[in-house]
Amino acid sequence: MRVYGVTGWKNTGKTTLTERLVAELVGQGLRISTVKHAHHATEIDHPGRDSHRHRMAGAAQVIVASPVRWALMTELRGAEEPPLADLLAHLDPCDLVLIEGYKSAPHPKIETWRKATGRDLLAPQNATIRAIASDGPLKTALPCFDLNDVAGIAAFIRAEVGL
Repeated sequence: MRVYGVTGWKNTGKTTLTERLVAELVGQGLRISTVKHAHHATEIDHPGRDSHRHRMAGAAQVIVASPVRWALMTELRGAEEPPLADLLAHLDPCDLVLIEGYKSAPHPKIETWRKATGRDLLAPQNATIRAIASDGPLKTALPCFDLNDVAGIAAFIRAEVGL
């Protein structure tokens, strides 16, 4: 399975870049899946919904199915968060999985960076970062893209993963 990550500090444009890359790559005829890592409890269904009631009653897993989509929710109930590889195994075959977050995972990544955050680049301490998408010029040996150069970033990622 081909995977490529988008990582960076909070409020640097990770989600926007990932969303735009998905649209660009799908527009090129590729089948794309995504994995989004959150550091906080994420709620994807809401109190009062049947699926939420099933989870609150103690179900370990809940599938919500409709004629339009289906989703599988698994409650960890105190167990360790599964490794990324275990989560990837649940995905259907596709051309590329874009992974948002997972800074320390071993897959290749592009880092989003904005000067206004006041944070240092992650890249100097993270060999899995292969390029940077920034809102301004940077001094780095890595390839650097403008955050809005979605076509250029997509072409770079395709070359990196052999698509």
